[in-house]
Amino acid sequence: LPVLKVVENLGVSYVRSSEMYKTKLGAELRKLKFPALAEDDYEARRKDHISHFILRLAYCQSEDLRRWFLQQEMDLLRYRFNELTDSLRQKFLEHVNLSFEAISEDLKNELANELYASTPGLTMIKVKEQMFYKVGLADAVDLFRARRVFIKDGFAYVPLKDIDAIVLNNYRTKLSKALALTARSLPSIQSDERLQPLLNHLSHSYIGPDYSVQKNTGKISLEQIDTLSVKSFPLCMRQLHKALRDNHHLRHGGRMQYGLFLKGIGLTLEQALEFWKKEFIRGKVDADKFDKGYAYSIRHSYGKEGKRTDYTPYSCMKIIMSNPPSQGDYHGCPFRHSDPELLKQKLQSYKISPSGITQILELVKGMHYQLACQKYFELTHDVDDIGFSLNHPNQYFTESQRLLNGGRELKKELSNSGNSQQKSNSQESMNSNPTPTSSKTPADADLEELEAYFTED
Repeated sequence: LPVLKVVENLGVSYVRSSEMYKTKLGAELRKLKFPALAEDDYEARRKDHISHFILRLAYCQSEDLRRWFLQQEMDLLRYRFNELTDSLRQKFLEHVNLSFEAISEDLKNELANELYASTPGLTMIKVKEQMFYKVGLADAVDLFRARRVFIKDGFAYVPLKDIDAIVLNNYRTKLSKALALTARSLPSIQSDERLQPLLNHLSHSYIGPDYSVQKNTGKISLEQIDTLSVKSFPLCMRQLHKALRDNHHLRHGGRMQYGLFLKGIGLTLEQALEFWKKEFIRGKVDADKFDKGYAYSIRHSYGKEGKRTDYTPYSCMKIIMSNPPSQGDYHGCPFRHSDPELLKQKLQSYKISPSGITQILELVKGMHYQLACQKYFELTHDVDDIGFSLNHPNQYFTESQRLLNGGRELKKELSNSGNSQQKSNSQESMNSNPTPTSSKTPADADLEELEAYFTED
């Protein structure tokens, strides 16, 4: 899953198949110790295969999940296929039953002028150096549609450099069918209480630093929050803060999302009670009603009531994928849940440049909501490349503070426990009776065990 997240991020940030894209992706895959296609590394290949099929189960559950999974798998296959040597590439084609016939040198010389005229990007010298394959037209529809191949007698003559388009088309067809078939089997999987919680959690999981453990607790004063909301809050939290100041109230979804974010940046329980009470009593809630109706839920979110559950700040994926806002709500992800025209107006009010707004809206149109947030970070902090993948509102705050303070280690910097921990992304309501006795659900524990298996050396 971390590999596919990296592939998604780089696929939008850089032109796919460009040298910069290949260099960045190669470096990220090495960091993640992603297995190569080495024949003798059986265990690495086995884990690669198992993880793929587990993710198939997790990402077949909706059309959006299937579309996302298919796109990232396609991009990853394109990179890995193009990194193979000629001999390994030919061996791979034979393994997947795409044994296309390589044309003879005599035939290539005979068709040299036609191949040169019909194949963009090849000089006559490269035509003579390049290996060409005789491929059935049905397998080369995309290349034919783009007028990138020579056609004769119902066959396409495809250069080695373009054979990946056929491989990807074949893979797309097979994987799409496999995901559809897997989706049909969901009822039997959903009846298994061991599997369904794990699969639901996996498709919405956050992989990154643990923001429920703070070394900066109490280092943020209430007087700083207004300033910080403008300088260092992601758009979702900036929107919630403004709505709270304007209306002196937030509905339950907003209180959960914003309250846990503030907890993550360092507000103590006492500060949180003071912050929410001062704001609510400026509206239609008196002090007595706040103490009876709201204070308990705040203490509950800090693990001081009920079963002492330690609630974790929401990740981007949880905000995007669950509990969409309705009329009168201000929670959710503005890039995912806002009307594009309203989002444009909001960005204009925050002095984002017209070109920057266009870039953000293009990312939103392509459903790359976290990357749109990254672009918002870059534009509001005047940097060209933030150098990290944004997966969490509290990560946004941390990186913003680090950047604004010249990269120094900050008192306000959030704790990164070193080993990224999977925290519950399916947190219950503040006002409900909690059932877990710790911050980890059984699905969390299962997921951590699974993650440990695939990351162990």
